[in-house]
Amino acid sequence: MLSSPPLTGATADLPSSASYERARIRTDSHLQRAEGGGRMVLGGARNGARIVEVFQRSPIRIMIPRVAGSAVEEAVFINTSGGIAGGDRLDCNVTALAEASIAVTSQAAEKVYRALNEPARIATKLKACEAAKLAWLPQETIIFNWARLSRKTEIDVASGAELLALEWLVLGRAAHGEDMVGGHISDTWHVKKDGRLIWADCFRATDGTFPNLKRNALLSSCKAIATLIYFGPDFAARLEFFRGIAASLKCHCAATCVSGLIVVRLAAPLSSDLSLALRTLLQQFSQQFGPGPFRVPKMWSC
Repeated sequence: MLSSPPLTGATADLPSSASYERARIRTDSHLQRAEGGGRMVLGGARNGARIVEVFQRSPIRIMIPRVAGSAVEEAVFINTSGGIAGGDRLDCNVTALAEASIAVTSQAAEKVYRALNEPARIATKLKACEAAKLAWLPQETIIFNWARLSRKTEIDVASGAELLALEWLVLGRAAHGEDMVGGHISDTWHVKKDGRLIWADCFRATDGTFPNLKRNALLSSCKAIATLIYFGPDFAARLEFFRGIAASLKCHCAATCVSGLIVVRLAAPLSSDLSLALRTLLQQFSQQFGPGPFRVPKMWSC
């Protein structure tokens, strides 16, 4: 039987095709990455909104559940890729025209996976025109250890509009007992009223920050954090509500006002504690200030 001669010299040092491919891939840009988005424009309708325009590009899909031709009350953004990796780019854009009333949420908790060197980039743009009611209430974003995320939320509200917007982060996978020891998070807000900037904010954590987050002056034992903002009528009554309910929630909670905008911060050791607090807050808000999109989204219970 003929046999191949043994490999010698430089030929023997060549890695297998699999190991060579692993060695070659050292950045997220070498890998296939997602670049998708979704856009909705909604007009006014009795007891809700009507669809004016919908655009979606994979992996983002937009579902609009409704019953027997009734007006749209809730829209759901879905990431069909099952998570977000370094180098991904996702855009979400919602415009509520005059008299529109809509709640927008996500299908499930979003997951941001460990990255090599590039951040996942998420851009959210919300616009509420005069006499519109817009609620942006996605479920939580879970950040895996060594993940990299750059998220920017831009909001434009008109005088006479009403808007409630929420974003919340969970640092590490609690079920795995995971602590974040490294990575990068940049979570930025820009809010404009009638085209003029009234509030800007950024939560930023880097490799050098995570070892210090457990200090009492920072997050202490909290691994789940949220920012909720409100703009709308009867400002003083809403601010009093948020401050009044804070003590009854099973988490840290405080509310302040900036240029006619209410900013509420919440933090808890567990995401389940924060979820319960947000449900309680939204339920009581809708009970006290009447029907509309500012309530617990139906998708949160699915």
